[in-house]
Amino acid sequence: MLANTLNTNEIKNSSGAEVEFTRISQGPDRSTVFAQINEQLSAPHRLTVKHLESGKGLNLRRRSLIRIDKTVVSSVDSETPVVISMYTVADIPVGALTANTEPANVLAELMSFMASLGASTTILYDCTGNGAATLLSGQL
Repeated sequence: MLANTLNTNEIKNSSGAEVEFTRISQGPDRSTVFAQINEQLSAPHRLTVKHLESGKGLNLRRRSLIRIDKTVVSSVDSETPVVISMYTVADIPVGALTANTEPANVLAELMSFMASLGASTTILYDCTGNGAATLLSGQL
């Protein structure tokens, strides 16, 4: 289970600086929401984690979501609040697997594509990794 306060470098921004969050709600539906510590009331910054299982037996699947939403002021008119959302969804056939080995491989591949360049082993928080740069620029 995640700690109620994420303040030991679990989350960093694009310059590698820690961003601290605290749990503000936990639902009975396997979901929880964190808010950035010391956020501005007019600019909520949220981390959401949700899990949903469907099917049964070999057809049991778990869909998990980790999402960050951040409200910022538009850089076009300096008055309009806008929300930026980024999220990762895992859709895992848990009923047909006995271990997380292959889901872990797929997640590692996604993280590697997003946060690194080729043979590098360094995590690029500045979003210059192959996948992150593609995502932000809209290129293929």
